[in-house]
Amino acid sequence: MESIEKKKKSTRSMPVICDYFTAAKKYPLVFSLIFIGSLVIELSGVVAPLFIKQFIDRIATGDISDAAITSLLLVLLSYSGIVFIGWIGRRIQMISLMNLEARVMVDLYNKAFAYLIGHSHDFFTKNFAGSLQRRVSRYAQSFESVLDIFTFGFFSTGVFAIGVIVVLTQRNLFLGLGLLVWTVVFIWIQTMMTRWRQPLRVARSAEESNVTGVLSDSVSNQSTISLFAANTHERGILGSALDKWYRATMRSWNADAWIMGVQGLLAIAIEIAILAGSVLLWREGLLTVGDFVLIQVYILTLIDRVWGIGNSMRRLFSAFADANEMIEIFNTKHSVEDVKGARPLLVDKGEIQMEGVSFAFSEERTILSDFNLQVQAGEKVALVGPSGAGKSTVTKLLLRMYDVTGGSIRVDGQDISQVTQESLRATISFVPQEPILFHRSLKDNIRYGRPDATDEEVIEAAKKAHCHEFIVSLAEGYETHVGERGVKLSGGERQRVAIARAILKNAPILILDEATSALDSESEALIQDALRVLMEGKTVIVIAHRLSTIMTMDRIIVIEGGKIAAEGTHDELVTHTGGLYQKLWSIQAGGFVNDTKEQ
Repeated sequence: MESIEKKKKSTRSMPVICDYFTAAKKYPLVFSLIFIGSLVIELSGVVAPLFIKQFIDRIATGDISDAAITSLLLVLLSYSGIVFIGWIGRRIQMISLMNLEARVMVDLYNKAFAYLIGHSHDFFTKNFAGSLQRRVSRYAQSFESVLDIFTFGFFSTGVFAIGVIVVLTQRNLFLGLGLLVWTVVFIWIQTMMTRWRQPLRVARSAEESNVTGVLSDSVSNQSTISLFAANTHERGILGSALDKWYRATMRSWNADAWIMGVQGLLAIAIEIAILAGSVLLWREGLLTVGDFVLIQVYILTLIDRVWGIGNSMRRLFSAFADANEMIEIFNTKHSVEDVKGARPLLVDKGEIQMEGVSFAFSEERTILSDFNLQVQAGEKVALVGPSGAGKSTVTKLLLRMYDVTGGSIRVDGQDISQVTQESLRATISFVPQEPILFHRSLKDNIRYGRPDATDEEVIEAAKKAHCHEFIVSLAEGYETHVGERGVKLSGGERQRVAIARAILKNAPILILDEATSALDSESEALIQDALRVLMEGKTVIVIAHRLSTIMTMDRIIVIEGGKIAAEGTHDELVTHTGGLYQKLWSIQAGGFVNDTKEQ
């Protein structure tokens, strides 16, 4: 088991590399220009010191004749030409690199968002929103680090090292071979130490994500923290997360310190050895003064470059660790997926059939069992029952927020598991009990029901939902931003905006989940009137705890224990002595006296 786990860890970078390479190869010209530019830069870096060597050797002769001066100027001119070619290569490299990174990062953001948002409702209830956002950002942004490291670290250093070793081997075989052996050993040791450190980096990254999730959870629930005077409690939770992050960080950083120490010893050893060898060769007349300078330039530059390989490896594995958090999401299969060849749902009538439907969150928690319900086209049906009976689950299954574990659901005879989720949800308007708005303008939030709606249509929907009045009283009117999740609005105002959104969508099937629960009596009367207009000609499913709001429904379905306990009109059910509906009505009736008198 241990060897298998080690193998898994060692190959975790492969999915990231494959993903990034696939994204980058969409732009072959720009991708190629990066490495062409890098090749030009490094070759000029190898060739340029050769002219410096010639320059110094000629000065060392002491010849100051016109011919010698001319020769020096020609060498200087050649050196300048090589440096200028390197400058051109740098421009090609940088422009291409910036262009490719920006394009690919946009593609990666889109890819990550598209897959993440395709996960089911259940997935998001099990993960911190802040942590998921961080994973998407890290996945896209890590590409910049990975490409920079490969370009400036591995590829550039490799080309330079090969060039230097070839040139020094031509000057002296032992110098070239010695440098080659040292380079290979140095890189090998760095690779082994970096792989040893990588699990520590992964652990630190995981703890950092956990801290982000805790912070996000606390910030999004700030009002709850204040109301329960739980500042100290939340600081304790954050403190525990930070303590784990601190320990993971210190283990990672201590490993860095050891790696840097070993690298330093190796760098000192090669520098002293090369210096000593160069002096001996110079004394024997095998190297000129210019060779001595050339070797020093090469060696010092190469030590710096190869030293940087270790840092590049640490940054690379760090980027892999960051990106792998999103790869894990990619490897998590969508629990609700469109089947291959799924067709768009075509709704003509809006008839709903649920046959033998079963649903369970787990073996220990069954919500629906052999549930059968048929809603005729244009019928207005209400679902009632105690909390946990399965009312909301019925609507969530209809919306395919979850897939049934047994049975089938059909709309106009079409199995919803065989049609696209997007087309299914486009045919259903849903007003939840606790509507959540985007931190956008009121106009944008209402228009979300139909993005191509005109301003006039948005305003008309707002008027029908009776939210136009409070919107125009705001300083910025319809351009007012509502805050994260709509926190700048009251519960009743959010509810009316959600109803306006549903009115604008005007889908053939309408689901109302306690749609008037957050409204005061006066607003509720206005909204009920607007909803009666909205429900005309539509198939409607209403979830309600307040039974006074569903008395006029065509049919009321009483759900208990995941099954239909009774069904009928309000008058039929309320006279059924001993029935669940009659009991619920008796409990609530005291609060409905005025309502029933008015009706």
